[in-house]
Amino acid sequence: MANDIIKIENVSFKYSEDDNNLALKEVSLNIKEGEFVAILGHNGSGKSTLAKLVNSLLLPTEGKIYVKEMDTSDDEKLWEIRQSAGMVFQNPDNQLVATIVEEDVAFGPENQGVDPKEIRQRVDESLKAVGMYEYRKRPPHLLSGGQKQRIAIAGILALNSECIILDEPTAMLDPSGRKEVMDTIKLLNKQGKTILLITHYMDEAVEADRVVIMDNGQIKMQGTPKEVFRNVTEIKRYGLDVPQVTELSQALALEGINVSGDIIRIKELVNELCQLKLKI
Repeated sequence: MANDIIKIENVSFKYSEDDNNLALKEVSLNIKEGEFVAILGHNGSGKSTLAKLVNSLLLPTEGKIYVKEMDTSDDEKLWEIRQSAGMVFQNPDNQLVATIVEEDVAFGPENQGVDPKEIRQRVDESLKAVGMYEYRKRPPHLLSGGQKQRIAIAGILALNSECIILDEPTAMLDPSGRKEVMDTIKLLNKQGKTILLITHYMDEAVEADRVVIMDNGQIKMQGTPKEVFRNVTEIKRYGLDVPQVTELSQALALEGINVSGDIIRIKELVNELCQLKLKI
């Protein structure tokens, strides 16, 4: 059984001492090595705050967070924590620091003092992993939004990060860019990387092993995508939608059509309707 790579224990957080409102309230969550966890919530629910706490960009007001058994409040472990759990942000333009793609990917390892030969190997392997090796000599500003995010992910991989935290990485992308990034995330997860994805897109969340619903700084629901999304009424109470195909399948069930209420993919619904047609 896989070990926990991230442990969040009774964490509360507020942005200033004078603030009476807690952005997070006694949140506890463990994430296992190799797991793909999607965190959903409307604006202000606390999901992005939680991501920054895991990456040690913020420190808990109360409680503890551990990344690979390292306390995120331990200053001496700061860079090791950020190497173990690298973070990709919403706007790809804010993450690219060099004028050439391969130089950007090399930036992190260079700052760690990694040997140049190993940096070369890491950069090449990271760019190949995200399908961007052929663009290694290109200026990042000439790339599409999806390609820029893949370069940002490659930069995290070059640090040998075991966990990748993505804070709404597709929010500023078109559908094509979103697909590029999600395909990359799924591939890396299959290769063993732990994924923590903050998103508001239901079609992205259904790809996860586990979905966590946050509201008002607290975890309200969690489970597999099928377990969570079948609760349509409750999820809408938190200001969220469910996958359209889930809503459609439940509407069909209410009309007397014998389909499951936990369908989360179009292919599943098509298969069930085909089976019903065969029985008829």
